[in-house]
Amino acid sequence: MTTAPPTPPDSDAAAFVAALRRLKAWSGLSYRRLEREAADAGHCLPYSTAATMLGRERLPREELVAAFVAACGIRGDAAEAWLDARTDIACGHASASASASADTTPTDTASTDIAPAAVAPAVVVPVRTRPRRLRWTLVGVAALVTALLGGTTASGALTDDEEVVRETPTSARL
Repeated sequence: MTTAPPTPPDSDAAAFVAALRRLKAWSGLSYRRLEREAADAGHCLPYSTAATMLGRERLPREELVAAFVAACGIRGDAAEAWLDARTDIACGHASASASASADTTPTDTASTDIAPAAVAPAVVVPVRTRPRRLRWTLVGVAALVTALLGGTTASGALTDDEEVVRETPTSARL
């Protein structure tokens, strides 16, 4: 890694994924090694997910980009640049549309007083903190319910205990 890492484009999803592919090539890591490096950085990035992410032309989720960039060895401001580029593409180039709308506003004094306040701040979406714990809890509850229903069925608790006695001509003589 003697050369500088590739920079993230902010044009479209296909160019962004192509830049992620260049970042993987720059790192020189295999998909399995990327999985281990992401885990060491505190992220979850299965190798199959990384391969699928780079094989598609769609924009990957933000947490996948963060894990992938960290696994490739990018930290700090450079990692934030990748996440910012991904957010810009996902939001449809918010900065470009804001500058285009600023060029079309009239230049009277009333509009210049409110123009800086009209810019909306970026919305920060909280990352889910424990999706795995919820998933494993649900799996455990499902396994417990299955075991209980299986046990009650095997013991005959859910069956009818009434015996049906049919009289046949031979049984009537007995």
